[in-house]
Formats: sequence, C-alpha cells, structure tokens
Amino acid sequence: MPRIGDDAVRAKTGRGWEEWFGLLDRAGASKQSHGEIALALSEDHGVPAWWAQTITVEYERARGLREKYEGPEGYQVSATRTIGAQLEEVWRAWEDDALRERWLPGGGLSLRTATKPKSARYDWHEGGRLAVYFDDAGKSKTRLQVQHERLPDRATAKRAQADWRARLTALKTLLEG
Repeated sequence: MPRIGDDAVRAKTGRGWEEWFGLLDRAGASKQSHGEIALALSEDHGVPAWWAQTITVEYERARGLREKYEGPEGYQVSATRTIGAQLEEVWRAWEDDALRERWLPGGGLSLRTATKPKSARYDWHEGGRLAVYFDDAGKSKTRLQVQHERLPDRATAKRAQADWRARLTALKTLLEG
C-alpha cells in the first residue's frame, strides 16, 4: 500500500497507482534499475523528478523489489522532534561534546560536513552515516530531523529508528527541562 493516496498521485501526475504500476509492468520495469525507471518516468511521461522517484520507490515496494527502509545505498530511517529551544541551542547540543554526552552517551560521531546552523553530516561509530537537519519552527522552537543512512539490513534499521526516537526525546527533555 503506497504511503501517498491515489487521489494525490493522480492530481500531481495524471495517473493513479494501479495505472502507473500497470504501465511500468508493461514496460518491463521489474527488470530495470531504480535509476532507469525514474528516468523513463521523467523523460517519457513528463513526471516531475520528485514524483518520478516516489512512483519508482512505491513500484519497487509493490513488486517486492525493495523492502521498507531500503534505499540505493543500504537501509535508512529517520526520526523527527520539535524541541522547545532556540535553533542555536539545539545546534550546540550536537556540536558541544560534553553537552552531547548528556543526551547521546557514548555517541561517537565524526563530522563530515556542516552548514551551520542548517545541517550536518556525520559518520556514526556504530555504522552508517547521519544527516541531521535543523529548522527554526518559530516561537523558540526547532524542528530536528535525523536521517540514519547506509544501514546493513532492515532489522538494524528498525532498531536504529527506535534508538533515534529515544535519543531525540532525551535531547528534548534536556533542552526543555
């Protein structure tokens, strides 16, 4: 069952899920790579890039070619929290080793790149990579999203998602308390 409703996909692309899936089946998409499918949707059918990716992922899931959480470079999950703290304070909670240890004990991060105070990418000591996004939500609130990528399997991805939800709740409690 696709994450986005049939009416929404039809409104944005001109076809519903079953129509797209039938068209892709007839085109032999089950034997094509993700990139080939998305490119054909975009070039041959005029589907905007984001929708081409979305249709491709949902097709792959529907036909058993991709599992939940599976991406092109392994498995990935995300967790999001809105925290009652200024953007700079939330950023500092990631940047300051001592402060980070209070909500992410033993969290071994190795910074790859950062665009302060919008995003940061890290290597994670337990495996995979993190993409962290910071967004000013107004009224002294910050929306924080952690995306954990390059995980080896679905079970690890499910555990990572639960762990990140708990860790972000601990961060929220620390900064709001």
